[in-house]
Amino acid sequence: MTTTVSALAAPAANQPLARTTIELRTPGANDVAIDIKFAGICHSDIHQARDEWGVGLFPMVPGHEIAGIVSAVGSDVTRYRVGDRVGVGCFVDSCRECVNCLAGEEQYCLKGEVGTYNDRNHDGSPTNGGYSTAIVVDENYVLGIPDGIELSEAAPLLCAGITLFSPLTNWKAGPGKKVAILGMGGLGHMGVKIAHALGAEVTVLSQTLSKKEDGLRFGADHYYATSDPTTFTELENHFDLIVNTVAANLELEGYLKLLALNGTLVHVGIPTEPDSVKMVWLASQRRAIAASKIGGIRQTQEMLDFCAAHGIGADIEIISVDQVNEAYERVIRSDVRYRFVIDVATFANEARVDA
Repeated sequence: MTTTVSALAAPAANQPLARTTIELRTPGANDVAIDIKFAGICHSDIHQARDEWGVGLFPMVPGHEIAGIVSAVGSDVTRYRVGDRVGVGCFVDSCRECVNCLAGEEQYCLKGEVGTYNDRNHDGSPTNGGYSTAIVVDENYVLGIPDGIELSEAAPLLCAGITLFSPLTNWKAGPGKKVAILGMGGLGHMGVKIAHALGAEVTVLSQTLSKKEDGLRFGADHYYATSDPTTFTELENHFDLIVNTVAANLELEGYLKLLALNGTLVHVGIPTEPDSVKMVWLASQRRAIAASKIGGIRQTQEMLDFCAAHGIGADIEIISVDQVNEAYERVIRSDVRYRFVIDVATFANEARVDA
């Protein structure tokens, strides 16, 4: 049977989010029904709810940083049981057949992964995200949240955490490596924590020193202001890896010159406008530019287990459902340290889903 649950939706582009109800699909044999407890707010939620990327499906229920408790499982589910702590990240399905999916890199599905919201399932029905009281997801796209992480602090790990864990591990951040995290926001603060736990020497590159105390507390060894020109002379040819979390066009020459021989600048903040790069900036020290999305299911589970083992969670501000529109404006002003998380219990008459 279908179930009606409370949700928060953008009725149309550039309209404030408002309380509504949505229908969840009838759970199938391989489905997991989840009572959502917390939902993180990602800047991409704002972009999509305001149709800034031009592909909005409205009404839209955002949210792809989801943490909750299993309320029911289908007859063929083997990975989860009622009462398990689980999460859902940025996608809820993929083709399961292409070379990338078979390699556990579902986020790079050649036919396109199915987004947790603002997308369509394979049957054409729209997907709805975590700003709601419940969700139904195929077990293959559900993550287990270890007991070592608070559910509220785990929610942002499903996007912000894996977005940094993936490039840091793929480019071998660890002992003996000099790693810079460019930007100290919702993504950057997770990068500092994870890079430190991996054993790298960690430097924060931020526009100002206003968050230096936080950066050092999160595990940074050094903290520099990019507004200070001496930063770019002092750190020239220094880093093995720079992970750029800033979703804006930067003067790349200065940052590329901070890379040592064979160093790589990896973008996880994706600007809307193209960048221009002179090949001489790369050739002079055999440097490279790359970009990275989130991780696949396997790597995301690895990230959650790693964070639990190292006591890592997101630094959050918990808000109610009725504070989300205000929180969106604060995110745009960078007025959050470091991630907003919605307490879904603030919906009235929270619903459950029975398989």
